[in-house]
Amino acid sequence: MPRWLWILIAAALAALLWAGARDDDAPRAMREGAAVRCVPPEGQVDLRAPLQTPASPAMPPFRLAGHEVSPLAGFAIEARVLAREDYRFDRNAALSPTDLALGWGRMAREEFYEPLDIWQSGRWYFYRWGSDGPPLPLDEIIASSANMHMIPADASVAEALSRVRPGQTVRLRGWLVEVRGADGWTWRSSLSREDSGNGGCEVVYVCALASY
Repeated sequence: MPRWLWILIAAALAALLWAGARDDDAPRAMREGAAVRCVPPEGQVDLRAPLQTPASPAMPPFRLAGHEVSPLAGFAIEARVLAREDYRFDRNAALSPTDLALGWGRMAREEFYEPLDIWQSGRWYFYRWGSDGPPLPLDEIIASSANMHMIPADASVAEALSRVRPGQTVRLRGWLVEVRGADGWTWRSSLSREDSGNGGCEVVYVCALASY
C-alpha cells in the first residue's frame, strides 16, 4: 500500500479518536440528547451573596438520563472560582461532570482566599491554612464558600462550563435540585449556605453560565 495512503488512514483515525474524546467530555445526559428546557429564575445577583428563590411551576420535575430531577429552589450566583474538579467515573458524572468550589463576599477576594490551600476530591471541597491561622473566621469561610455540583442543562452550558478556570469569576442561573434514581439512589442539594460536611454541597441544574 502506498505510503501516502497509510498517512491518510492514520489521519482519519486520529480525527475519529479526537471527536470521540470530545464527545466523552460531555456529560452522558448531553450525549443521550436527554436535556430539558431550563427556565432561569428571576432576580438580581452580585458577589456579596448567592440568591435563592422559591421553587416555581415554571420549572416542574423532569426526567434526565434515567433519573427524576425535582427543582427545590431557584438559584443564582456570581462568585470567584476557588477550584474545579472534573469527574468521569462516579455515578454522578452521568449528570454532573464538574464540581466548582466557589467563594463570594470576602471569600471572592484574593487577599482572603489565597492564603488557603484549597483542593477537591471525591465530590468534596477542602481547605487548610498555615501557621498564621485562617484569613477569616471559620464561620465566615463556611458561609461564603461552597462546593457545587454542576449539572449543565444543555450543550452550550456544558461548553461554557468546560472553559471555567480557577481564579475566574462565574455568573450562573439555575435550580437547586434533588435527583432520584429508579434504584432509590438520591442526590439532594443543600438549601443553606451555612452548612458544611456531608450534605452541605449544592446540586445545581445550570440554565446559563458565563465566566470572565
